[in-house]
Amino acid sequence: MHEYSVVQALLNQCEEQAAANDATKVMKIIVKIGVMSGVEPHLLQVAFDTFKEGTLCDEGELILNSQKLKLECKECGNIFEVDEVRYFCMKCESLRVKVLDGEDMYLMSLEMT
Repeated sequence: MHEYSVVQALLNQCEEQAAANDATKVMKIIVKIGVMSGVEPHLLQVAFDTFKEGTLCDEGELILNSQKLKLECKECGNIFEVDEVRYFCMKCESLRVKVLDGEDMYLMSLEMT
C-alpha cells in the first residue's frame, strides 16, 4: 500500500512548513487528489490517522478534495472534466486530448498554530 509512503511525505512537508512558519501544531491539512493520481482517498485517510500520532499533525484534520480529470481537446479546443478514464473529447470525439489536471496529489493549504 503506497499510501503509507505518501502520508510520510505529506507529514514531512507539513512539519517543514510548520517549522518555516514558527508553528507548533498543524490543525488542518487540505489535500487535492486527482482521480488518476493512483491514491485511494480512504486508504490515505487510514494511513494519515495511523502515522500522525506523535507528530505536529497529531490533532490535525485531513480534508481530501477530489479533482476530476480535466482535459483539453487539441482539435476543437474544448476544455472539459470527467469522473472516469475517458481520453477523448466530449464535443468532437477526437482522441487528441491533453491532460490539464487530475493526475496528481497536491497539498493545498495548512492551518497552523
